[in-house]
Amino acid sequence: MRRLWLLPLALCLPAVGEVQNPRTSAADVASGAKTFRSHCAPCHGYNGTGGLGPNLAAGRFYHGSTDEDLFNNISNGIAGTEMPGLFYSADRVWQIVAYIRSLSSAEQAAPPGDAKRGEEVFASKGCSRCHQVDGQGGELGPDLSQIGASRSAAYLRESIVKPDAEVSPRYWRVSFEDGQGRKVQGFLLNEDTYTVQLIGMNGALESYDRAGLKDFAIDKRSAMPSYGGALSSQELDDLVAYLWSLRPAGRGSK
Repeated sequence: MRRLWLLPLALCLPAVGEVQNPRTSAADVASGAKTFRSHCAPCHGYNGTGGLGPNLAAGRFYHGSTDEDLFNNISNGIAGTEMPGLFYSADRVWQIVAYIRSLSSAEQAAPPGDAKRGEEVFASKGCSRCHQVDGQGGELGPDLSQIGASRSAAYLRESIVKPDAEVSPRYWRVSFEDGQGRKVQGFLLNEDTYTVQLIGMNGALESYDRAGLKDFAIDKRSAMPSYGGALSSQELDDLVAYLWSLRPAGRGSK
């Protein structure tokens, strides 16, 4: 009985080496696309080019890049991130893996614009007050050091022009009046029955007892203003090109 139980698992494994995806036909890719778009697209974008979750179409995966890694990450989620597990059959998960692999089969062209000029726009327009690049800059906004590897150019452009389009819960703002009558505002980290934890506008971790708080409100809009009217068309192209160039394998190339 034990050998019979092991047989189906053995059929999924290659004779030598790492586990390979057993569901890679065109029909499997199509089925994987359907599942991806209904369950994964809200975070990763309809075509996997990124949103609240990273860009999967670039073909770079930072929590393991083998088929087996992708299978495990989809099935079990990724600890320390917002990626949950997807409790589907093994065949259905393998189909999602096949679809994700298909996304990076075509080379992604660099966006228009000059990355060097975009770096100057990033500095002159005050972006570095809230965002870090390679350890330099503020800490209130997301670290952008590798943003080009995890977000598409279209997503980057929308984030600059329409920052309220998608806002991670990590950057929701909370405001209230504490027990001493002081006005408090910051980025919500956690709340429960008794306490509220936040990152203050000075970047410090703060915790408050819920008892006595007044006018408690959560603002799900972005703290970042729209730069749609503050940048020329050329400046916007250059800034997107600069952000897209920020990636682990070097600047300006896929």
